[in-house]
Amino acid sequence: MSNFLAIATVTAALGHTLQSSIGADVPSSTITTVRPDTAATAAGNPTVNIYLYQANFNGNLRNAELPVRNSSGQIVGRPTVALNLHYLFSFFGNEATLEPQRLLGSLIRALHAFPVLSKELIRETLQTPLYSFLSGSNLAEEVESVKFTPLPLALEDLSKLWSVFFQTPYSLSIAYEGTVVLIETDVSPRVSLPVREPFISVRTLKRPTIESVLSQTGEQDPILPGAGVVIQGRQLSSDDVLIRIGLAEITVPNSGDSEIAAVLPAGLFAGVNGMQIVHPFLLGLPPRPHRAVESNLFAFVLHPVITNVAVSLVTGAGSGPRSGNLAVSLEPVCGKKQKAVLLLNEISESDPAEYSFVAPDRESDGNAIALSFTGVKAADYLVRIQVDGAHSPLTVDTNPASPSFRQYIGPKVTIS
Repeated sequence: MSNFLAIATVTAALGHTLQSSIGADVPSSTITTVRPDTAATAAGNPTVNIYLYQANFNGNLRNAELPVRNSSGQIVGRPTVALNLHYLFSFFGNEATLEPQRLLGSLIRALHAFPVLSKELIRETLQTPLYSFLSGSNLAEEVESVKFTPLPLALEDLSKLWSVFFQTPYSLSIAYEGTVVLIETDVSPRVSLPVREPFISVRTLKRPTIESVLSQTGEQDPILPGAGVVIQGRQLSSDDVLIRIGLAEITVPNSGDSEIAAVLPAGLFAGVNGMQIVHPFLLGLPPRPHRAVESNLFAFVLHPVITNVAVSLVTGAGSGPRSGNLAVSLEPVCGKKQKAVLLLNEISESDPAEYSFVAPDRESDGNAIALSFTGVKAADYLVRIQVDGAHSPLTVDTNPASPSFRQYIGPKVTIS
């Protein structure tokens, strides 16, 4: 690989190799490597000016580089960049004797016959006193040789290119591309110990896919904290199966290929949670678990459950509205950044009142939410809590002999 002097070395070697052939074809001709506007002003003898106007990344080799850092950020390989160099060759001389055109023909012949910068040519260039400032270049040791091919620039492209040189008249020009130049960072990567004993383990990989997560009590039932769930999908089974939910992991000893039953771990938050199936494999000597295959990330809603509701400091009398405080205990924990909304629905068959109150900001996660209410009608209410859009369930009367059979009966609170 080459160091940072590689680009300048290519330009110098290109000028050095063209000087001999062009000088023989057009006597007294010179090679310059300046801006075309400067070359046009200074041109006396027949002149070929070499100008590097663009350098871009080589698409073929840019993605071929292996990772140069490990998971800890340590360098394990020298970063290398692959570049293509775009050159503009401009020709100046006596138009009456067609010197620019003679120079153009000589250059095209030379680059067509010798399109590659050989290692010998690069070393010869670096030994020239004119290029003593490139003595530290190691382009001659590069694995890839630099090759030149003509660029088919249209008249419009040449016009745009020359327009960047302020008030410089156009001169006969042609463009070439030099590829590829590899520049390597001068760092010392971490060197690992050699492999003492090779070990090959072959496993058939199959990627699990989660298609649905349902409550074990029924497809239409909400998923509640600590409850059982049924995970449905494809290729779920393996020798070992882990269920990852947030930061928690559950080990499933026995699983089906299309369905897995599990119990949700403690510590989850109400609302939307992400779930993944992980298939760990034992690899190496001695065998150690590796997380070889992971499923898609599937989102499910964990609904909160109200465990207690307490009313306090109620003010108001008669048929007037009431104000006071409500304290709601719930499972699971409600995060301090989660949005909690208390919903009240009057237990009445005629024009029931409905209210909603947003809980204030909290300083920490917890199982209790306290809020104030105002302008509430004195009555009995069904109570729900909504955490990040997930509603707590209501209790349904399942006694056929009860007058409220198949109706919502709780949790409720009385505001009097």
